[in-house]
Amino acid sequence: MFTAAAESFLKQAREVRAEELRRFAARVAAALQGPERSPEAVSGLQRLHLTLAASRYPRGLDGKFVELLQKVLCSSKSPEQIQMLCAAILREMSPCNDLILSCDEIQDAKLLSLVSSVLLAQGNKKAELSAVGQRIVQVLERRLPEGQSARYLLPVLSNVISLSPESLTEEQTNVVSRKMANWLRYASIQQGVAQPSGGFFSYPRTKQPGPVTEVDGAIATDFFTVLSVGQYHTQDQWLNVQAFSMLRNWLLCYGGKGLKTPNPGDDLGTDKSVTSTVSTTSTSNRLLPSKDYLREKAFEYCQRLIEQSNRRPLKKDDGDLQKACLIEAVMIMDIICKQDCSYVCRTASFLKILHSRICGDATYARALLPIAQFFLNHSKTATVDSEAIYKHLFTDIPAQLFHNPSLAFEFVQFCKENSRLFTEASGICRQSFPNLFKFLAWNSPPLISEFVDLLPFLLNAGTAIEIFHLLLDLPCLTAALDIQLRSAALPASERAACDPAVMPATCLEAFHHPLYKSVFQYLLRTSSVPEDAPERLIELRQLLGSLASSPRVVQCAETVPVLLELFFGVVAEFADEQLINQLVVLLLQRSDQLYEIPAFRDEVYRVLSSQLVMLCKLCPGLILEVSKEILEFTGTVSNIQNKEPIFTHMVWAIGEYMSVSYDKRRTVEQINRFFETLEATLFEITRIQLLASMPSYAPRAISVLMATLAKLAARSQDLIPRASVLLSKMRTFVQSPAITSAYCKEDLEDILTGATELMNLLKMPSVAQLVFTPPVDVASTRFQREVNESLPFALRIVTRLLEPAPGFVTD
Repeated sequence: MFTAAAESFLKQAREVRAEELRRFAARVAAALQGPERSPEAVSGLQRLHLTLAASRYPRGLDGKFVELLQKVLCSSKSPEQIQMLCAAILREMSPCNDLILSCDEIQDAKLLSLVSSVLLAQGNKKAELSAVGQRIVQVLERRLPEGQSARYLLPVLSNVISLSPESLTEEQTNVVSRKMANWLRYASIQQGVAQPSGGFFSYPRTKQPGPVTEVDGAIATDFFTVLSVGQYHTQDQWLNVQAFSMLRNWLLCYGGKGLKTPNPGDDLGTDKSVTSTVSTTSTSNRLLPSKDYLREKAFEYCQRLIEQSNRRPLKKDDGDLQKACLIEAVMIMDIICKQDCSYVCRTASFLKILHSRICGDATYARALLPIAQFFLNHSKTATVDSEAIYKHLFTDIPAQLFHNPSLAFEFVQFCKENSRLFTEASGICRQSFPNLFKFLAWNSPPLISEFVDLLPFLLNAGTAIEIFHLLLDLPCLTAALDIQLRSAALPASERAACDPAVMPATCLEAFHHPLYKSVFQYLLRTSSVPEDAPERLIELRQLLGSLASSPRVVQCAETVPVLLELFFGVVAEFADEQLINQLVVLLLQRSDQLYEIPAFRDEVYRVLSSQLVMLCKLCPGLILEVSKEILEFTGTVSNIQNKEPIFTHMVWAIGEYMSVSYDKRRTVEQINRFFETLEATLFEITRIQLLASMPSYAPRAISVLMATLAKLAARSQDLIPRASVLLSKMRTFVQSPAITSAYCKEDLEDILTGATELMNLLKMPSVAQLVFTPPVDVASTRFQREVNESLPFALRIVTRLLEPAPGFVTD
């Protein structure tokens, strides 16, 4: 956030009008054209740059002024500060139609860097990118004049290869590869000298610069790296640091096959501007092809970095740099091994030692990911057992560091990019998926999209049931993780074992209580547990209710419906009848066992109800296979009040799929059983409502119950009289005072109209059977869809046919 003064300054800059800007630019132009470019010109350029940068929309400047900026930028007489400001203004105006800059004839490295930055800011124009890349390589290829340095060009070259790798020919990449290798390996190990600041004492007598040191203060005895420490640095040391910063991207772009203009003969030439240190290298090294030479020097550099990371830094910032360089070094070694398998065996043994050294230090956790990536890529080639590396990564890291947001994101990304972990790799990875959900439970909003991509790889016939439970218990897991962290922060004396005879009063007490210890262990498990959840999990959900309003728990709960829909969509692709039956039973059971967050419960019911219909459509036979559970659920009147969406969709599925059209095993006795259960449920609703004032039941549930009873009666016609009697009682039901006060008039009219239409249809059993039980082979045709869409209209027609119109009453 900006300070109040900065905000005020930015606001003023944004409010400058076009005319004011034009007049101000004219004053700046006058200052630039003076015989000596005064401080007024610098101040004007700074203010102009701020105005352009602060604006939320592009600002136009006069073409002549733009031309002047380009002229001043390219003038050798212009001070460096003014050149930099001119380049910055031109970049802010990009893309600019009045640009006439070209880098073709520029010899000065600093000026080439500034002009190139302006050209690259014009957008991803292939011609501009190629021209900049070509010119930079041409300048790098020759020995630079005294006082100039390639360090100004490497950042621009890095941008070029990021935007358009094909801008360079293979011959050019070979030249740069050899130079990069020498910059990496042969930088000076003496510190630089302080640059003179001007004035009478510009060149004080000083001691000769000393050697660079390691991060622990020891004098460096090996070659210079980015982890070497010095008060001042030489130009070749800056090139060393820059070369390392772009090394990984360079190897990815050019370390393998060449992009264009291959010329193997030129690849063996030596660098024209190699420092004297290079002459000490062996002839065999210098005659290696450029790509091989770079790989060799890069590999040595990475080894040295990893060795340096073992030193204890004197400054915290150096420790952070050590870890970052360690991760980068391992990633570069992995790329080198992909491009040249001769490096694999020595890298594998080297990284095994590294892993054993850092695996116990949580601060190095991020470095374990590229190490695991290396063994995933190369363990077969190296013929090494990497099971222990995977086990530690998937078992210990999520359990201990789930609360680290950057690690959580990188870990899940790692899993996404290596989905084969859960299909063909170590069994440890496949069994550790409950641990991954800790990342999601604690970091729900930023990780939801990552888990949407990852979840399909975790799902199979063996994991579907457990993941279903995990998703429903995700907010509960978030609360348990919160308790775990708070418990770990308590003093040891307060974490002492609780008295088993005293029931815990708070979540923290329950975490250490023997009665709940196994339940917390189940929730916080690190690997898959095929057994059913402990019985006390229901009690624990209630106990954790005090955390239901926690923002982290609420955010987690909001992600569950999205993942549940994805879960059922993926499972539908591979599930057999047995798995579908299990899921339906669990769906009905778990509807009673959700974490008490009202909005969460309502959203989960919405998803489960729609997916219940999908499962029944996939496997209509489940209506019979799990009839005991279905009858128990639909026969419980309280489910209409508490779980109306699931109840209504379940009853609808009974009416739709309890038919011989879908399963020849359907018998009259079975249809009668379902009819009797639903009949008792509807009767109980109407009876209770007539006896006393009770909470109203959803009109939709009542309408679906009536329709399903009519459908079942049409398929077992002995039930038609019972259905008709029950439907006829609906008039009394909707007219009772208790009901009229509980429902709106429109709902009562809909219930009564539906009951009347269904009763009239049942008076024509053959028609009712045809309407309610279409053949399966036409159930999905356009004809049947039209019949279903026009069914209310058909019922109204039947009603009119059976009920005489007013005025035609006979004596």
